[in-house]
Amino acid sequence: MLHADELGNILSNNKELLFDYDFKSNELESDMLSKSWINPVKLRYNKDYTTRFGDKTIGTGTFSVIIDQPIFRSGGIYYAIKYSQALRNANEADLTLQKRKMIGDAVSILFNLKKNKLEQQKMKYLIKNDKIDIRQKRDSYDAGLLDSSFLDQAILKKSQDEATLLELELNLLELKQRFSLLSDKKPDGLRLPTLKLMSKTNYSEQNLELKKDRLRAEQSAYNANVTMAKYLPTVSLQGQYTDGDLNPLFGGPNSTLEERYYNYGFSVSMPIDINSLTDIEASKVEKLRAATQVLDRKDQVKEEYEWIHNSLGILDKKIILAQKDEKIYKSLFRLTKNLVQAGEKTSLDADIMQNSLQIRKLDQKIYKIDKQVQLLKLYIRVENVL
Repeated sequence: MLHADELGNILSNNKELLFDYDFKSNELESDMLSKSWINPVKLRYNKDYTTRFGDKTIGTGTFSVIIDQPIFRSGGIYYAIKYSQALRNANEADLTLQKRKMIGDAVSILFNLKKNKLEQQKMKYLIKNDKIDIRQKRDSYDAGLLDSSFLDQAILKKSQDEATLLELELNLLELKQRFSLLSDKKPDGLRLPTLKLMSKTNYSEQNLELKKDRLRAEQSAYNANVTMAKYLPTVSLQGQYTDGDLNPLFGGPNSTLEERYYNYGFSVSMPIDINSLTDIEASKVEKLRAATQVLDRKDQVKEEYEWIHNSLGILDKKIILAQKDEKIYKSLFRLTKNLVQAGEKTSLDADIMQNSLQIRKLDQKIYKIDKQVQLLKLYIRVENVL
C-alpha cells in the first residue's frame, strides 16, 4: 500500500487543478445530460406596427410564455437519465485511471532515480576493477607473459564502463527533468513506498480499467434503449400564456376577446424514419461490442497479473543468485586477504574481491527496486491506493 499522505499528492498544483477541472466538468456535463429531456420554457415578446387602419400607425405588443414538454417517451426519459449516470461514472473511472497513471509515472521515476544512483555506484566499482585489471595486464605484458590483445580488451572494457557511467549521469538528469514536469516537490525529500503483491482477486475486483469497461457496457445498454424509445410514441403537454394588445380590427367596445389568455393541450407523436431500424440495430451492435470488451478486459487483467507475478519470481531468483555470489565473494575476500598477508597475492587482488562483493550487494538492491517498479504497474490500475 502506498503512502497516500506522502505520494497521493505528489503531482504539481497545476496538474491537480487540471484533474479537478476535468472531474468538475464531467459532473456538470452529466447533470446537463440527465436534464436534457426537459425542454426550455420560451419567453417571447413581439412588437408590431401597421398602417392598415387609416392614416394612423397602430402598434401592438404581445408577451408570451410557451411550454412544449414531453412527459412520456416510451421509457426513453428513464433510460436517458440512467444513461447520463452511467456515462458520468464511466468518465469518472477513466479520469481516476488517468490520474493514477500520472501519479504512477511520478513514483516510477522516484524508483528509477534511486536505481540510477545504485547503478552509478556499481559502475564505479566496475571501473575500479577495470583499472586494476589494466595494471595487472600491463605488468604481465611488460614482462612478456601476456599478448597485447588482452591488454587492449581490458582498456576497451574500462572505456565502455566509463561511457556507461556517463550515460547513467545523463539519464539521471533526464529523470529529474521528467519528474519536474509532473511534480513541484523535491524528489530527494520523498519517502518511497514499500509495495507488496496483492491477491489476484483484489486486483480483478478493484481494477479501474475493468470497472470503466463495465460502466461503458452499462452506458451502451441504456443508450440502446434510448435509441429504440426515440422511434416509439411520445406524449407531450403544450401550454401558452399570452398578454398582448388587441388588434383594433377585433377589439371594439363589444368585443369579447381577452388581452390575457391561455392556450393548452397535448399531442401524441411518433416519427416514421427510414433509418430507424438501422439506428436501432447499430445501437444493439454497440451494446454487444461493449459487453464483449468487458470479457476481453477480464482476460487482459488476468494476463497482466500473471505476467507481473512471473516477472517477480524471476527477479527473486536473481536476488537469490546475487546473495549466493555475495557469500562466495565474502569467502574469497577473506581467503585473498590471508594470501596477501602470506605474500602469495597482492593487495590489488583483495581489492578486486572487495569491489566484486560490493557490486553483488548493489545488484540485490537494484533487483528489489525492479520488483517495486513491477508491482507499481498493478497498483496504479486499482482503486483505494496511490
